[in-house]
Amino acid sequence: MAEGPQAVREALVAGAAELILCTDRAAARHPELIDGAVDPSVPGVGVSDADLAALTDSSTPQGIVALCRTVDVPLESALAGGSRLIVCCAEIRDPGNAGTVIRCADAAGADAVILSHASVDLYNPKTVRATTGSLFHLPIVVDADLPDALSRCRDGGLQVLAAAGGGDADLDQLSRAGELARPTVWLMGNEAHGLDQDQLGLADRAVAVPIYGRAESLNLSTAAAVCLYASAFAQRV
Repeated sequence: MAEGPQAVREALVAGAAELILCTDRAAARHPELIDGAVDPSVPGVGVSDADLAALTDSSTPQGIVALCRTVDVPLESALAGGSRLIVCCAEIRDPGNAGTVIRCADAAGADAVILSHASVDLYNPKTVRATTGSLFHLPIVVDADLPDALSRCRDGGLQVLAAAGGGDADLDQLSRAGELARPTVWLMGNEAHGLDQDQLGLADRAVAVPIYGRAESLNLSTAAAVCLYASAFAQRV
């Protein structure tokens, strides 16, 4: 279920929406989303504010939702196009973080997002809401076997860089050395305990994001954004 006008619009453009539910107030604000202008094959149904609020877990419902088909893809499909930038999340658990990582990956021009076994459900309402429509823009793999996924990324010509506070190199060093221009999959760990030794062993290098101030660390989605953009900048020079 995609909630809010931005997410509904992206679902319609992607051809993922199957039904629109909308209050009178939201219909007046966003008539193009329910009059068939974006996708005439998707029906719109009017509902009351109370009925729509009962469908969502949002504290401030925006009055419009799209019921959508699932959009995750198999790993082989995500890797089929000669990917240059991927983010792989190992056991990410927080739905807001997962959605924000997907949004950051989309903004950085990444080719795919991979969520490993034991990660949060991609279709958790908070995850979908945090993507603000980005889950309709790029391939997303769910419930992936981490060793297999990274092995197949490597077979596709991507280096595997693990974001880890105690990494043997830092992001600045790799950037200056030109290593971030290579096709890369960024491996990000769990919010609470990061990457364990077995997971770190799947990477080619462990890379620390430098901390210039006094903060103890960066949270997962912020670190993912920094790493993805560092690679995106390097690959576009």
